[in-house]
Amino acid sequence: MTIKNILIYGAGLMGRGIAQVYARNPEYKVFLYDIVDNDTICKVKSSLEDFAAKGVMSQKEASAQLNRIAFQTELTKEFCQKIDLVVEAVFENMELKQGVFEKLEDLCREDTIFCTNTSVMSPTQIGKKLKEKRRFVGTHFWNPAQLIPLVEIVKADGSSDETAQTVLHILEGVGKKPVICQKDVPGFIANRMQHALWREAIHIVEAGIADAETVDKAVKYSFGLRLPQLPPLVNSDMVGTDLTYNIHEYILQYLCNDTKPSPVIVQMKKNGKLGFKSGEGFFKWDEASIKKENDDLNKYLIKMLYQK
Repeated sequence: MTIKNILIYGAGLMGRGIAQVYARNPEYKVFLYDIVDNDTICKVKSSLEDFAAKGVMSQKEASAQLNRIAFQTELTKEFCQKIDLVVEAVFENMELKQGVFEKLEDLCREDTIFCTNTSVMSPTQIGKKLKEKRRFVGTHFWNPAQLIPLVEIVKADGSSDETAQTVLHILEGVGKKPVICQKDVPGFIANRMQHALWREAIHIVEAGIADAETVDKAVKYSFGLRLPQLPPLVNSDMVGTDLTYNIHEYILQYLCNDTKPSPVIVQMKKNGKLGFKSGEGFFKWDEASIKKENDDLNKYLIKMLYQK
């Protein structure tokens, strides 16, 4: 199947980032749809200009990518019949997402590929009302979508291997590092591992083993530093699966295996200590420190990915 026209359904932060990703391919025309235009194209332009200013791309390429993105406030049958691939990027609300695909199935061709961008919800449940489930998969883009390389392609019940492989090929073509999650399980692949780490980190604070600053420092300056080059299963082979066995036989019994949120997190939520949102969580935050944290993350990602 030849992909030419791509519809991003939802022009929020994630939708705009995903549009930038697909606009990298000069053969694609990307349409950003939302019911209200909140200066969508201006926000995309600002993001692309920031990339150009940091040397990630030339100003000419930034302008070319912007020209491949258009904003839509109406979806007609005539328009949708031209769409080859849809990425839904609305709020994490099951009823809303299901309704989007019900609507799109009536408007789009039978061979149009449907993707749902979700970080936590079951693609199988999201696509439950679809008649043609074979052409539907989950695509979990990581925030910021225009920077983080990983996209998890999640096979829902009914998703065809052909659809998953086609989406994989499309994403590789725009510079992503996609992986296929063969089973629709909570957390997919990467979030399961990420939150296993978070659970242990929070438990260490809860148990009085170390404070929050120490926990984060321990991660940043040890295994966190080498993870991009030395992921866990390569590391296991490097040290030997026999050593991995010996370590796990001893230590796993001492690790946190709670199935409910930590009392520390429960109390923080109760007290309104919501992190960046409220100015205090594990640490205290103000506008300047929040801005610095966000800016430092973008600088780090750009340096890691583009050596800029």
